[in-house]
Amino acid sequence: MKKKKLIITFLALLLIPINTFAYSSYIIASGSNIGIELNSSGISVVGLYKVGDSYPAKDAGIEVGDIITSIDDNNVSNINDMISKINSTTGDTIKIGYIRNDMTKYTNLKLVRENEICKTGLYVRDSISGIGTLTYIDPNTKIFGALGHEITDNNSGIKLDVADGKIYTSVVTGSTRSEDGVPGEKNARYNSNDILGSVAENTIHGVFGTYTGNINETKLYKVATPKEVEKGKAKILTVIKDSKVEAFDINILKINTSGTTKNILFEITDERLLNETGGIVQGMSGSPIVQGDYIVGAVTHVIVDSPKKGYGIFITNMLEEGEN
Repeated sequence: MKKKKLIITFLALLLIPINTFAYSSYIIASGSNIGIELNSSGISVVGLYKVGDSYPAKDAGIEVGDIITSIDDNNVSNINDMISKINSTTGDTIKIGYIRNDMTKYTNLKLVRENEICKTGLYVRDSISGIGTLTYIDPNTKIFGALGHEITDNNSGIKLDVADGKIYTSVVTGSTRSEDGVPGEKNARYNSNDILGSVAENTIHGVFGTYTGNINETKLYKVATPKEVEKGKAKILTVIKDSKVEAFDINILKINTSGTTKNILFEITDERLLNETGGIVQGMSGSPIVQGDYIVGAVTHVIVDSPKKGYGIFITNMLEEGEN
């Protein structure tokens, strides 16, 4: 009986699930500037406007952040669909289906016609574009990660729910310097004809997808676990002019292992970068943080009142998210 009990116990141990990740131990730390275009999985309400003496959308109970899914019980997935359905109606009201807090709701909205144009009082968006920094490419899985944080709508502050998207090559033409209290930004343009990959996810840990561009494996960095990240000297890889990735000195001040974002507090110590940008600027999000031959994280946030300082996310948090 004793032997049988030991065998049963051993089999039970084998059945316990073990969480494993398929990302590689060595990955490409990019630092390249990229253009990003995302298409939302619905039509987002980003603002309300007055038509004549009333606010039709507000009066119908629609709020910024709602996702429009249907017009008169006909599904709509983009703004062109929505406009077509509204213009084809002959009545003075339309039935709008929308999602709020994961619940589907319906309301009737009164149309205002001016010069044969139907006005709804709605500002809507079905896509968003911008620039950022490509953090890593896994040469084995071809998964890429960028930004280190989510993309949100500027008007509503709500994270964009992505249906699909693309990343493109980009060239930095200059930068607006950061000053205390006023973050600067990279000035860049991207080439929508030169596609580098497809986007699958937009999460609090970054933008992820499949890389389809040419992969240069001349330099691979070992993935650092949170315990291997050290306070002290490190570098960020980023572009401040044209498309050239350069390394700039930083000093890691504090390490936070309790959360999944803002894991690394650092300050820029590189005089050339400080002279050029004044510190961290918008568009640097996603710039890889490296220590020696390790990639440890990515730049995510600037401290607005002190733009020489910023936060980064652990690279393992991005890699794990990229596989979900």
